Amino acid sequence: MQGPLSSLKVLDFSTLLPGPFASLLLADMGAEVLRIESTTRLDLLRVLPPHDRGVSASHAYLNRNKRSLALDLKQPQAIEVVKRLVAEYDIVLEQFRPGVMDRLGIGYEALKAINPRLIYVAITGYGQTGPYRERAGHDINYLALAGLASHTGRKDSGPLPLGVQVADVAGGSLHGVIGLLAAVVARNQTGLGQYVDVSMTDCAFSLNALSGAGWLAAGVEPQPEGQMLNGGSFYDYYRSRDGRWFSVGSLEPAFMQALCEALDRPELAKQGLSLASVDQMALKQELIIEFERRSFEELEACFAKIDACVEPLLNFSEAVEHPQLRARAVVTQVPRGDGSAQPQMACPLKFSDGLPPPRHIGVAAGAHSEQVLREAGFSADQIAALRESGAVG
Repeated sequence: MQGPLSSLKVLDFSTLLPGPFASLLLADMGAEVLRIESTTRLDLLRVLPPHDRGVSASHAYLNRNKRSLALDLKQPQAIEVVKRLVAEYDIVLEQFRPGVMDRLGIGYEALKAINPRLIYVAITGYGQTGPYRERAGHDINYLALAGLASHTGRKDSGPLPLGVQVADVAGGSLHGVIGLLAAVVARNQTGLGQYVDVSMTDCAFSLNALSGAGWLAAGVEPQPEGQMLNGGSFYDYYRSRDGRWFSVGSLEPAFMQALCEALDRPELAKQGLSLASVDQMALKQELIIEFERRSFEELEACFAKIDACVEPLLNFSEAVEHPQLRARAVVTQVPRGDGSAQPQMACPLKFSDGLPPPRHIGVAAGAHSEQVLREAGFSADQIAALRESGAVG
């Protein structure tokens, strides 16, 4: 089985999270992904704890199904290797700051001259233009500047760092894959590739889907706990008597009625359907009391039987064992390369034709250098010379 993207060959120059998560999706769907890794600069993801048998669990997951070629891109011989590979690997994914690849001699224009079909995807914090184009940043900075953090959190305690990297993944990785595949469709029609500029800040900004639209069209500034879906209504988390939490999203009338009846407070449903802030806050206080009267086990058993859009907040270890997630096979076993397998999160996309099974966890830097060079037509003597010069690791 090859997978729906088996015709794609990708050179991945990225490190850390945004680019590798994007290329993980591509590799899981069958694309051939070749990581170009530095011989002199360590990808910090490789040492990020926790470790499994000496390998970073994050690296093993994010770089599964990918091959690795170690190059010192400051060496002219390494640049020539990249140029030869681009004739066949006609998609490039990178997340250096703007201008870095150009200075190395392997920017879009240089590589496009070799292969006009080249699709070149650049994921950066702020994009290729604008006064912040060369500014350093991380996920928390992009969310702050994009306005998302301003209405995420509590009025009295302010914004909070999220448990997942929304700008990195939803902004950079997923939009990077969307842009890349859109360029592939266009190339199928025109025969030509193109440059895709993915700014994690721009893409995070676009995720202000409801609140941003409200400000731009109606002048309503989003505030913490100021809207229905960010804590400004009963739609929220509630603590049980024993300190566990439940999510309540009973927005529609039938679900609101089911919620209130399950708590033996059917009279509260009318407040839940009111848009008045005073009614919403009054209902919220009543729900706080009702949830704190019951244990986690009692609440879980109660709401498991009905459709009320109420679900327990699970720890990750509990989520792995949840019957719905188990039925969806969200965990897969990935070969370590020594005859054993490592449990990892599976590709979440389901295709009627299926996907190829995972081939291996993330490998050592340069694990496939010789194999890749041989496939590209380099002789044994040439490979030896590249290693001797330090261009290849």
